[in-house]
Amino acid sequence: MADFLDNTPQSDPNRCERALLVGVHTQTMRTGEAEELLEELRELVENLQISVVHRELVTLRGQPKPATLLGSGRTDQIITLAKHLDCDLIVIDESLSPAQQRNWEKLAGIAVIDREEVILDIFADRAQTREAVLQIALARMEYSLPRLARAWTHLSRQRGKGKLGGEGETQLEQDRRLVRDRITRLRAELVQVQKQRAVQRSKRLRVPVPTASIVGYTNAGKSSLINALTGAEVLAADKLFATLDPTTRQLLLRGNQKLLVTDTVGFIRRLPHRLVEAFKATLEETIVADFLIHTLDLANPNFEEHHATTLGVLEELGAADKPIITVFNKIDLATEADRSRARQLVPDALFISAHTGEGLDALEAQCVELIANTQGSAELLVPHERYDVIARLHALGHIQAQIHDEAAGIYVRARIPLAQTGFFKPFVLQGEWPSELDETVEPGLSPAAAER
Repeated sequence: MADFLDNTPQSDPNRCERALLVGVHTQTMRTGEAEELLEELRELVENLQISVVHRELVTLRGQPKPATLLGSGRTDQIITLAKHLDCDLIVIDESLSPAQQRNWEKLAGIAVIDREEVILDIFADRAQTREAVLQIALARMEYSLPRLARAWTHLSRQRGKGKLGGEGETQLEQDRRLVRDRITRLRAELVQVQKQRAVQRSKRLRVPVPTASIVGYTNAGKSSLINALTGAEVLAADKLFATLDPTTRQLLLRGNQKLLVTDTVGFIRRLPHRLVEAFKATLEETIVADFLIHTLDLANPNFEEHHATTLGVLEELGAADKPIITVFNKIDLATEADRSRARQLVPDALFISAHTGEGLDALEAQCVELIANTQGSAELLVPHERYDVIARLHALGHIQAQIHDEAAGIYVRARIPLAQTGFFKPFVLQGEWPSELDETVEPGLSPAAAER
């Protein structure tokens, strides 16, 4: 029960080390899809520091079998192969019901897990903030509750106490009560953490700086992109789910236009529904953003599926109607054929490299354009003694041109958030724009762009 009730991952000398992976090709899959998912599962398992000894692909004809998902003959073959290869773990690339998981482990005598449990364990290893730790702990508790009668807990080879029969039945009920109590406490703690996040978000919204969320498939380069744009130091590693916690940084665009950019958790095919639910508070940054930057790995041969997966999750989150800038990252690793496929998928997409900086200026320019579309145009005349108005324009709006007149003041042509028009109304220019003055100052590149 310690594995179930502890929030934090712990090193276990008895942790499984050799795994047999089982991919399942169903009738609804396109050709090659099962192989792609099995390769993705290999990456996931290896992220848990477990060696993949062998991968076996099974074609499921007809309906899944209630007992073990696969037929009895195929199940016996896989178990025999696992024992022959001296594996201590079988990972099945499908969702197993609690009964199916128990049946597999009873027949095999070793740990048997599904794709969902692998992802849950990776998330548990990677979570850093208090909210993420609580979200993962809750998801693991809810996953574990109907599985307490298993002979194995997670990836530990230590046998559990909760086997049915005799004294074990009493222990099993005690364990279930402990887990239910833990779920209740976790939910209460999450409510408090989410209230704190809501307060932080409301403080940001009082100063309505535009916001953008970077979304996309895991390992598409989202963290590298926010680092390249803002100079942040978010962990960026070539592995799935390198970062789970949202990070928000300020980006200074052309004309001193400010933009808050948030890096979000990556999506994945077959993302467990309980994780989507568990992370909805974290993903609220996606929902409240003014627009999204959908990042795709151009060098990944499956970027079409990754594109569809991300859009599907956004639909589930209620964020699919947000304005989206689609960017294909890692162009330094891709071919012209990859670019051609990408143009067919998203004709107006941008092509960038967060690693080399290529294309980032175009991305920033499109961000400026999107922000401008949410703002109203205005021509202002600001007295020299009211430079606080100019500062506010820089912070909240987008200055397109400004002319200094020693006598009259500062003529400003700008785009202003509609919510701020009341503040700037006293300074709206009543006469004509002074075309005889030619000291127009055009907004320059952002510091980040100029540095590049």
